[in-house]
Amino acid sequence: MIQTGLIQNAHSDLVTDASYDFYGLRLATCSLDQRIKIWQLDESTGNWTVEDEWKAHDAAVTKVSWAHPEFGTIIASSSFDRTVKIWEQTSYAEIEQSQVNGASSSASTSRWTERAVLVDAKFSVRAVEFAPQHFGLKLATVSSDNHLRIYECLEQPSLATWQLAEEVDVLSLPSSSPTSNSVSQTVTLATPTQTTSTLDGASVSLAAQALQQQQQQSQGPSRPGLGNREADGGWCISWCKDKYWGEVIAAGCGIDGKIKIIQLSPSHRPATLLTLSTAPLRSVLDTGKPPPTPIDGEALTYAITSVSWAPSCGRSYHLIATGSRDGKVRIWRIKPPALSDEVDLNGDADGEEAKWTGSIVGEFDDHKSSVGRVEWNITGTVLSSAGNDGKVRLWKATAGNVWRPAGHIGVEQADEQPPDVDMDHAIAD
Repeated sequence: MIQTGLIQNAHSDLVTDASYDFYGLRLATCSLDQRIKIWQLDESTGNWTVEDEWKAHDAAVTKVSWAHPEFGTIIASSSFDRTVKIWEQTSYAEIEQSQVNGASSSASTSRWTERAVLVDAKFSVRAVEFAPQHFGLKLATVSSDNHLRIYECLEQPSLATWQLAEEVDVLSLPSSSPTSNSVSQTVTLATPTQTTSTLDGASVSLAAQALQQQQQQSQGPSRPGLGNREADGGWCISWCKDKYWGEVIAAGCGIDGKIKIIQLSPSHRPATLLTLSTAPLRSVLDTGKPPPTPIDGEALTYAITSVSWAPSCGRSYHLIATGSRDGKVRIWRIKPPALSDEVDLNGDADGEEAKWTGSIVGEFDDHKSSVGRVEWNITGTVLSSAGNDGKVRLWKATAGNVWRPAGHIGVEQADEQPPDVDMDHAIAD
């Protein structure tokens, strides 16, 4: 049975992100109100209570991410003030000592202390995520200047010094060869999932609308024919959880409906292993007709605003989920190169066995509106998605690897009745 709870009045403004810690017993939330709150779960009652809260940024906070507990109790936050901040939970003894020494900071009302501020982004930072722990204390960010930035902590005890290890303009990074491993040419609908598209219900995410209103005066005039830079930039990132393939990350930028799978290496320049493209699916596979004629020269594409790389858990392939402004949740099956001694894990291998390939195995438009978040469970077997329809929906593969809806719940019913869940799909693995 799925257990649900409701946190009333979590923030004074729209909540932009929520992130569980490694053990799932604490929850970090952030909001347009510029604050971060840490919630603690009471396992006996199932209730969440505020443990700490503080003003974290000078603009709306977009994302929060927990580091692996082996590095300590650390979170990172990103904001529209163009900064990323590193926070560490400290003891009350340290707070009292800092007050004795005359230090004044937001930590005076919170156990969380600001350890570092990263200011390399030229525009709003939309996403931040710590790397898997086997790569060390590293952090990835993506901002609306289209740049993916990788930081590495050089002083782990103090967390004060972070080196910008990599800076990649995702849009200018060459895509994978269109004749080899471009997903747009190898996509196969392997499951009888929904293939109809309802674009009438697609809408800009509520968070993006509010954030755009906040920054109208600071963004300056739009670029004729090119759109607004803040609207075109980087959206989302997600690390590959598998150590074997090295540092690989999925990044979404722009409004062309693409996700790039990028290989990072200390000895080579970043390279695109694979490009996931949704545009051909929407125009041809969904309708069976040629792509419609763009209106006023504007391409019929939508930004992918969320991406989540599933834990591999021993599978010979990877699963990546995306959520888009066209109202669709998509599940991609990504196949790495054939395992052989000739394959260079840094991306230098030649031949067919060295190419990453992919196919789409699930596509759903149940939200009928913009999808703002997709997230896998700890085993990568159940996918959850949240959309502007006010519902969290679950997706699960059946015994024949056919992805089906596994239930949904809305905020209005979370505290009143059990969720509408198809238990045959939710329980069977």
